[in-house]
Amino acid sequence: MRPLQPVSPAHRTLLGLAFFVLFFLLWAAVTFGGLVPKTFLADPVAMIRSGWVLITEQGFAKDIGMTVWRVLGGFVLAAAIAVPLGLMMGAYKPIEAFFEPFVSFSRYLPASAFIPLLILWVGIGEAQKLAVIFIGSFFQLVLMIAVIVGNTRRDLVEAAYTLGAGDRGVVRRVLMPSAAPEVAEALRMVLGWAWTYVIVAELIGASSGIGHMITDSQALMATDQIIFGIIIIGLIGLGSDMAFKLANRRLFPWAQLGR
Repeated sequence: MRPLQPVSPAHRTLLGLAFFVLFFLLWAAVTFGGLVPKTFLADPVAMIRSGWVLITEQGFAKDIGMTVWRVLGGFVLAAAIAVPLGLMMGAYKPIEAFFEPFVSFSRYLPASAFIPLLILWVGIGEAQKLAVIFIGSFFQLVLMIAVIVGNTRRDLVEAAYTLGAGDRGVVRRVLMPSAAPEVAEALRMVLGWAWTYVIVAELIGASSGIGHMITDSQALMATDQIIFGIIIIGLIGLGSDMAFKLANRRLFPWAQLGR
């Protein structure tokens, strides 16, 4: 093992799986060994059984679908506005000077703090959940993209001007292609944050979704169901993360060199 030395895909997969195996073995040892009461931490077998009942008998698959739809809906809305705005802020300093103070201020405001206001404004329907995810994702994305675009190599910009490119040509042919791989990586990171916002939104005033199931299970002290819901969130998030990475490798192969 050497600092920054790449790991082969096969070894990376094996090491990642090894951690999960050790984690579940430790979990099983703690619960089956009686170190923690099962009322507070269900064992892996009970969790799997409860998960099967939730999916086959209690319609949990529909809750999963609703949560995924909310995450994607709020995130896509945020990205559709944040990407062009962040690009303009990074490319044009007057636009950055106009928006950056407000964006920097807003990104420190926790999205969960807006839930009471959003319930008053739009009720407890889908608009409230989408708005929480939008608020939590939008301001983070805008600033990250603006910084990425603003860090474009100056020599590339000067070379484009020297070759006769205009301002729009520099943005379209230099700034956007140069920033695209890192923008895609920023989208991948913020999508993970969007999952935390949707669960918070579903914990209050929701009649469906993974967060709603977790709230109902907490009232019943059903830790097996709570853990199953948390694991489902992690698995869906891991799947979306891997899909993002695969798409990035295929769309921007030059950005993977040296990794």
